[in-house]
Amino acid sequence: MTTLLTLTPSRRPDGVTQLTAIGEIDMSNTDAFAAAIETTEGPLVIDLTGIEYLDSAGLSILFRHVDRIELIATPLLAPVLEVSGLAGLTTVHGLDTA
Repeated sequence: MTTLLTLTPSRRPDGVTQLTAIGEIDMSNTDAFAAAIETTEGPLVIDLTGIEYLDSAGLSILFRHVDRIELIATPLLAPVLEVSGLAGLTTVHGLDTA
């Protein structure tokens, strides 16, 4: 069974593409997550503030694109982003917000 994940692409005022993700990212839906990232060109901001769960399958997708992504997250995701090392490889906004 696929876990619920909503992916909404948009364009930011600065012209950069943003992908907003809501739900959970796990091995059941990483194909859709990867396709949403791979169909964009250039820099990409991924808004993870609506993500309640992110597993290693989702992290592996993010690691593949670390050279062109920037993340917006919440403190809920801080442990997984920091322990995995992803937070040290790309810009992550929102981790220090209380």
